[in-house]
Amino acid sequence: MKVAERWFEDYEIGESRTTVGRTITEADIVLHAGQTGDFFPHHMDAEWMATQPAGQRIAHGTLILSVAVGMTAGDINPRSMSYGYDKIRFIKPVFIGDTITVTAEITEKSDHKRMPGTHGYVHELVSVTNQRADTVLVLTHLYLVDKRGPA
Repeated sequence: MKVAERWFEDYEIGESRTTVGRTITEADIVLHAGQTGDFFPHHMDAEWMATQPAGQRIAHGTLILSVAVGMTAGDINPRSMSYGYDKIRFIKPVFIGDTITVTAEITEKSDHKRMPGTHGYVHELVSVTNQRADTVLVLTHLYLVDKRGPA
């Protein structure tokens, strides 16, 4: 990880990056349940889930969201901060042993409404796929980014 300054003007629509894979483990699910208090049987009860349509335990959607966003965290940009996440959708379940990969693509840039001369938003479409290339989660990550301002 390194510090790399990128201003609003430096981002290009269409630029993308793809991570290496990360296998989701039973330990991930157990730790996430303990941290969040979400002990629903969908995540914790293998015997019950064997009787359900999915047939096996499902990772928490919030676990996959957290892991995926963490997988995209690379260089530190002192000119940018996360502003939040929009349009989060859990498309397909992730099971113990599934390996996820994340692609993040810049899809939009817009001016900050109150500070259009100094700040803008960069919209990044985050797509998470499993080892079968099935999309399992999508979201839009919004960054608040400093502008260089007038030359």
